[in-house]
Amino acid sequence: MDPIETQPTTAEEEAYGYVLGRIRTGVFKPGDRLVPEEIAAAIGTSRMPVRDAFRRLATQELLTLRPNRAAVVRSLDLAEMTEVFEMRAVLEGLAAGAAMKAIGSAELAELERRLEVMEQCEANAGDWIAAHSGFHLYLCGFSGRPRLLAQISALHMTIEPHMRMWLQSADKQMSSREDHSLILDALKRRRPELLEAVVRDHINCTIPALAALMEGPAGTP
Repeated sequence: MDPIETQPTTAEEEAYGYVLGRIRTGVFKPGDRLVPEEIAAAIGTSRMPVRDAFRRLATQELLTLRPNRAAVVRSLDLAEMTEVFEMRAVLEGLAAGAAMKAIGSAELAELERRLEVMEQCEANAGDWIAAHSGFHLYLCGFSGRPRLLAQISALHMTIEPHMRMWLQSADKQMSSREDHSLILDALKRRRPELLEAVVRDHINCTIPALAALMEGPAGTP
């Protein structure tokens, strides 16, 4: 149920994947200025597909377009980040509740395995964020609601580069087992309404810790 990675079929798709991948992995950081000619030279294409990719990324709120045709990797302030997490809480809770009927022992075992992977990555912010998103999207993928899953995936992409920066500046390691065990417990109890509530609480409870990180010494990028 993981999102399937496909090879780009057009120059725009190639440019989009190139820029998106580097935003998500922190190569392009919030505030960085991206020039279409430089991106085009790096992937061996013309400027037009890169500009089209920039426009697409701007609609996803990952870039801000500038009048000089360059683009800047977007920063999110605390209010924007809080809104994204509140949206995640509602949508992922809905998806998890809908997914309950499709999750059996094999899927539970896979979620346990993914949780173990998260635990092994707790000292590395980038790896942990990837494993964490994978856990949540795997669970939500069983909802059977592709439009809902697309919205959730887009929210994860929006926050991923910022989470990477803030977690790298945090004094405390990421937590996996403690924060996610209640989700697995709710799944095992076969109560979709409980699972929906647990997922919502799990995501909403992240907001105060995130606020503390963003308002700490590192500040908002």
